[in-house]
Amino acid sequence: MGTQNTSARPRAQSRNDGKSHASRGDRRRPGGVIHDNARHTTRFTVVGNHLAQHDELSLTAIGLALHIQSLPTGAQVDIDTLATRFPEGKTRIAAALRELETHGYLRRTRVRTDGGRMVTRTVSCNQPGRTGRGDDPSPPPRRTAEKPPRRRALPAVPQPVYPTPDLLQTALGVLSGLRREDPRLLISATDAEQLVPGVAAWLERDLTPEAVHRALTTALPPEPLHRPAALLAHRLTAQLPPLPPFRTPREDPGPRHPLQNCDTCDRAYRAPEPGTCGTCTPAGVATRPT
Repeated sequence: MGTQNTSARPRAQSRNDGKSHASRGDRRRPGGVIHDNARHTTRFTVVGNHLAQHDELSLTAIGLALHIQSLPTGAQVDIDTLATRFPEGKTRIAAALRELETHGYLRRTRVRTDGGRMVTRTVSCNQPGRTGRGDDPSPPPRRTAEKPPRRRALPAVPQPVYPTPDLLQTALGVLSGLRREDPRLLISATDAEQLVPGVAAWLERDLTPEAVHRALTTALPPEPLHRPAALLAHRLTAQLPPLPPFRTPREDPGPRHPLQNCDTCDRAYRAPEPGTCGTCTPAGVATRPT
C-alpha cells in the first residue's frame, strides 16, 4: 500500500464537473474583443459610432476620416500630403476621400484666393447633416474683399435733341470701334449704353463718325486707364462742339430736324420725314433742305 504525498497540491476540480459545455450564465463567444480602456484627459478626438461602425464606408475611408477629424484647423489634407503620410497610395486615398464626400463626412469646394489662385477648400463634418460652430472653419478674414467694388456712376453726358434709332446705332458703332484704336478703351455694354447719347449729341452737330472717333482717341494719357468710360464721358462733355452757326441758343429758328438721306441723290439733308432733298425736288413741291 503506497504512502500519499501530503505535500502535493490537490488537483483542481473542473467548475463544470468535467463537462465541456459553457455555463448557463456565460453566453459570450470565446475569443471576442476585450476593452482595456483608460480615460483620456488630453490629446483625444471624439468620434461617433455612426462613423466608426459605418455599414457602407470602407476601412480606409473610416480610418482616413478619423485622421482628418483629429487634425487641427488649417492642416493640409490633399491627396499628395496624405499619400506622403500613409502607405495606401494616391489611388486608394482618392477613392476614400470620394467615399467620405458621398456620405457627407467631407465637403470640398474650389475657391479663389486674394491672389487669384484657385485652391480646394476642405470641410470635415464629424456628423453629416448637422453643423457646429467648431466644425466648419470660419471663412478667410478677407473674404469680403473678393466681392467686386461698387460701381461709381459715370459723369453725365450731353443728350441729343432727336435721338433717332439710326443716330443711336451710329453712336454705338463709334464707341465699339474705339478699342481698335487703343485697347485700353474697351468698355462694357452698360457703360456704352450710358455714353451713346453723348456721342449722338456730337453727331447731331454735323460731325462725322470719324471726327468723333478722332476726338475721343487723340492725346490719350500714357498711363493705364482705370476707368476708360469715365474718361470718355469727360471728353464728350468738356469738348462738346458748339452748335452750327445757323442755330444758337438765343436765336433758334425752330425745330432742328433729323438727318435724312435723299431718295434720289443719297445726299444728307434735314427734314422731319424721309424723302428727296431740295435739289432733286421740283420747285414748289418741297421746300429747300434745312
